[in-house]
Amino acid sequence: MKKRTLKMRQSCKLLIKNRIIKHGPGWCFIVLHFSDLGSDVSIRKALSQLQKQCFIRRLTQGVYDYPIEHPLLGTIPPDLNAVAGVIAEKNGVQIQPCGAHAANLLGLSNQVPGKVIFLTEWPSRRVKIGNQEIIFKKTSKKMMLPAGTVEGLLIQALKNLGQYHIDEVSRAKVATLLKNSSESEIRKNMKFAPEWIRLFVFKVLELKP
Repeated sequence: MKKRTLKMRQSCKLLIKNRIIKHGPGWCFIVLHFSDLGSDVSIRKALSQLQKQCFIRRLTQGVYDYPIEHPLLGTIPPDLNAVAGVIAEKNGVQIQPCGAHAANLLGLSNQVPGKVIFLTEWPSRRVKIGNQEIIFKKTSKKMMLPAGTVEGLLIQALKNLGQYHIDEVSRAKVATLLKNSSESEIRKNMKFAPEWIRLFVFKVLELKP
C-alpha cells in the first residue's frame, strides 16, 4: 500500500513538472492549475518538493513561478502582473490595474511606477514578492464593473494622466487601443467613468455622447 501511494505521488509530481515545463519559464501558478492531476494534498507535496529542488520558486503563500534564468543577470524577478492575476484567481476576486501602473501598461506614459497598484472589491492588502510589493486597494463594486476590459484599463490610465495632460499622441493611442471594441462595449464600460473621460473617448471615436 505504501509503495503504491509513493508511486502515485511520484507520478503526480512528474505530471506537474511536465506541465510547468510545457508552459515555460516565467509561468506563475497555484494549486488550482493542477487540480486534474491529483488531490490537493498530493499537489501541495509535489510543489513543496519541486521548490526544495529549486526547480520552482515560492513567491507568497500558495503562489509559485517557474523562474526565468538569464545567462548574465541570473534569476529574473517575477512579472508582478502575472503574480497579481493568480493571487486574484486563487481568492476568486477581480482586479484592475490603476494609477501610473495602468498608464504605463497602455503605453500612455513612459514613467515606470514606483508602486504596482490594483483596484479590487477584496479588502485592501499588500503582498511582498521578494524586494517588490503588490498593493491591492479596495474600491466599490461600481468601479470594478469594467475591470478586465481595455476600457476599464483606459479609464484608470486617463485618471492618472489628468484631463489637462492629454496630448495628440495620447489621443491617437486611445483611438488605436479601442479600434477592436464595439460601440456597445465602449458605451457599457464607459458608463461609470468620470464625465470628462467619457466625453473625451466619445469625441476621439466620433461617437454621439
